[in-house]
Amino acid sequence: MSDGRLGDGRDRYVDFLRAWAIVLVVGGHWLITALVREPDGEIRAPELLATVPWTQWLTLAFQIMPLFFLAGGYAASGSWGRARAAGGTVGWWVRQRVLRLLLPAAVYSAVVLCALGVCEAVGVDGGTLALVGWAMAMQFWFLPVYLLLSALTPALHAAHRRWGPLVPLGLGATAVVADVLAVGLHVPVVGLLDYLLVWGVAYQLGFCWRDEGSGEGPGGERSGLRGRLSSGRRGVPAVMAVCGTLAFVALVGFGPFPVSLILVTGQTPNNTDPPSVAMLAWAVAQVGWCLLAAPWVRRVLKRGRVWRVVRPLGAVGMTLYLWHMLPVLVAAAAFYLTGIAPEPAIGSMAWWGWRVPWLLVLGVVLVGVVWALRPLDRGLVTLHARAAATADGGSRGAAWLLWPGLGAAVAALGYFAGHGFAYDGRFPVLPALGLAAGVGLVLAAGGAKPQRGHERERERDGAMPTGARGAAGAADPRDAVPGAPDAGRTPAG
Repeated sequence: MSDGRLGDGRDRYVDFLRAWAIVLVVGGHWLITALVREPDGEIRAPELLATVPWTQWLTLAFQIMPLFFLAGGYAASGSWGRARAAGGTVGWWVRQRVLRLLLPAAVYSAVVLCALGVCEAVGVDGGTLALVGWAMAMQFWFLPVYLLLSALTPALHAAHRRWGPLVPLGLGATAVVADVLAVGLHVPVVGLLDYLLVWGVAYQLGFCWRDEGSGEGPGGERSGLRGRLSSGRRGVPAVMAVCGTLAFVALVGFGPFPVSLILVTGQTPNNTDPPSVAMLAWAVAQVGWCLLAAPWVRRVLKRGRVWRVVRPLGAVGMTLYLWHMLPVLVAAAAFYLTGIAPEPAIGSMAWWGWRVPWLLVLGVVLVGVVWALRPLDRGLVTLHARAAATADGGSRGAAWLLWPGLGAAVAALGYFAGHGFAYDGRFPVLPALGLAAGVGLVLAAGGAKPQRGHERERERDGAMPTGARGAAGAADPRDAVPGAPDAGRTPAG
């Protein structure tokens, strides 16, 4: 346990990265959310990053999505490796993995869509519905990308076992080519590949980190040596940190890319929609600095009081990710619709001063939301456990349903991410039906379980506990998907 691991091998540092990222994402979204009450009572949400351009520099601190994909790859590598060794099929593992995101996302979507449907039926203004629907879906861009990477994990892990670090290098090189075609030559559509390529680099580096830290080689053999990405040898992480930082500075200072690592309306090109080569450089740098900081942070995490703060945050990661904008709507209704909230000029000293009570109020409301959602979280745990229990060798005939179901769900979530829950103030009938059908098909799919009690093994790889053990609804905490807050979009979309 001298390196900050628990007795069962769980790496506290992975949990810390996730918890720290959750705090930054939630706090960042709240910090840059600016509300204005018009004389007619309408509430607007001006875009802080566009209204006060210097705030775009703050995104260097708040853009932490590489850490989520790094932690996700770390957890997925261990989970799939154990399932494969125990005889689990690709379909079984992918189904269990994606359900941990799809179930809570589907329940959240159903609640929001029902509320918006009622509001539309009673005649609420379409502009208000569109704004609320966008705010409640702003974090959804992460879900389609992560679901696709989860589905590709068996193939990506097979490539990792064969070629090791050459895989993220190849993904990164391909991302650079795609970005040159998209930004330099304006080739349509090709830039969308960077969602998987850029974030896939960080995800694949999570494979490398776990293998190297556990003493396993790319082929699964025990090497007995700490690897080049581990905290014991700082050469490669230092090169990643320094070269990634210098590349980002060069691309921003001398290239066409803006400094903002969060989407700003009207910026072309931008760094997040889709992720650019500058974002790739930042991801490499952030992973490098993260690995260099690991020894010091692990020593701090050995303190019981610090760990007691970190672990609960990771345990409610999915709840925080999905529901953290609800307190903004509550505060807007309580203080802005009533005219109670002071409204100094956005970006003024007074406005920044009022950010402190604003964040405190939202924090109190979010604690209440998390507490109120505990029965729902427990229900999701039960639902996922039942779904896992129905997936056995006898249900292989339905296994093919997983893939069209996953496709429909990804398409629906992608629509919500780009358009919100009430685009143009209208209820999104087809995307809502697509998400319901997709989740239903995934639930109906089957596959062969591992044969040696894989789902009952204890946590060793630092994956986020979920549901009653955290909010994503996992039956096995070791296989849980990391909490997934959004740091790629702003309140202007």
